[in-house]
Amino acid sequence: MIIGVLGETHPGENRVALVPASVAPLVKAGCEIVVERGAGARAGFLDPAYEAKGARIAERSEVLSVAGVLLQVRGPGALGDEADLSGFRSGQVLVGTQDPLGNPQATARMAEAGLTAFSLELVPRITRAQSMDILSSMATVAGYQAVLEAARRLPRLFPMLMTAAGTLAPAKVFVVGVGVAGLQAIATAKRLGAVVEAYDVRPAVKEQVISVGAKFVEFDLETEGAEDKGGYAKEQSDEFIRRQQEQMAAVVARNDVVITTAAIPGRKSPVLVTEAMVQGMAPGSVIVDLAAERGGNCELTVSGETVVRHGVTIVGELDLVSHKPYHASQMYSKNVETYLKSMITDGELVLDLEDEVVAETLLCRDGAVHCARVRGLLGLDAGQGGE
Repeated sequence: MIIGVLGETHPGENRVALVPASVAPLVKAGCEIVVERGAGARAGFLDPAYEAKGARIAERSEVLSVAGVLLQVRGPGALGDEADLSGFRSGQVLVGTQDPLGNPQATARMAEAGLTAFSLELVPRITRAQSMDILSSMATVAGYQAVLEAARRLPRLFPMLMTAAGTLAPAKVFVVGVGVAGLQAIATAKRLGAVVEAYDVRPAVKEQVISVGAKFVEFDLETEGAEDKGGYAKEQSDEFIRRQQEQMAAVVARNDVVITTAAIPGRKSPVLVTEAMVQGMAPGSVIVDLAAERGGNCELTVSGETVVRHGVTIVGELDLVSHKPYHASQMYSKNVETYLKSMITDGELVLDLEDEVVAETLLCRDGAVHCARVRGLLGLDAGQGGE
C-alpha cells in the first residue's frame, strides 16, 4: 500500500498531516510513504527529514497518481470547496478532517467520485481511541494559543508584579467552556500569572477547573443532563441561554480577558456574550472566540477577523492552531499514525466495519454515503446511496 502525504492548500494552513517521526512506524507496518515536495516545510519539517525516515519525495501530481491512501489535514469538506476532487481517482482513500456535519454535501460529492473518505473529527470518545482523537489534540493547541493572542493584545501585563514603581495588579481571565481547549487556556493563563475564573454548563468539570488553579463560577441554572454520552455539552434551549447570559454579564464585566470555547459540531455556536456584555467591559479588554468558525459565542464576533467594538478587541481568527504548526502537526500526525495502524494488516488497509472507530469515521465508500449522521443531514433513506 502506498500512502501519500499532500501539502495543504488552504490559505493560512501551516500544518502537515504526517511528520517524519511517523513515517518509520508505517514503513515498518509494510507501507510505502510518498510525500509531496515541501509538504512539511511550513511546519518546520523539511524533505530530507522525511527521506531519512524512509519516505520518498515527489511532486503533487505523482503523489495523487500513485497513492492508494491520501493523508491531509484539511480534506475536501474542510476546505470549504471541492477543488481537489478533480485530482483524486475513484477507489482512493482519503483520511483527514472533512467537516461532515457542517458540509455534508462534500461527503455526497466524494461518494459520487467513487472515493472512500474518513473523517477524523468523528473518532468516538472511547478509551481505545484517545490516542486517535485529533479534536482533543488540536484543542490543546488552540487553548494555549488563545491565551497568547489575548496577552499580546491586552494593554496590561498578566502577572502581578511588585516593582519600585509600584505594584501591578494581575490580569483577570474568564474562560467559558471547560473542554480540552478551555482547560489548556486556564492552565496557560495561570502560568502567565493571571487570576482565572471558568464556567461550564456541565457541573462535573468543577473539580478539573479547581485542579488547574482556577475558580469555578456557578450559576442558578438547571444543568441536569447537560452532558451527552461522549462527554460534550449538549445544545441548550433559548430560555436556558437567556438566563445564562443574564447571570454571566457581571462575570464578563469584571474580567480583562474572556476566552470562549463553546462549539457544537455541525451547529451554529450559541451566543453567550452579548453586545451589552461587551459594552460593560473595560476599554482595552480582549475576547478570544474559539467558536468563531460557527458564528462565535460573542454576538459581535466576525468569523476570520479581529475587530474592535466598544473599545474591546474581539478575536475571531480561524487559524490559531496553525500559529503553532510544529507541535500541532506532531500531535495530528501521531493521531493519524495510530489510526492507520489500527486498520493495517500485512501492509494493506483492512476495513472492519464491526470496529467502532472505523464505523464511526467512515463517511463514504463504494459510491454510497455510509455515515448515518451525514445521511440524516442529506435526507437519505436507509436504502439510498450518495446520489
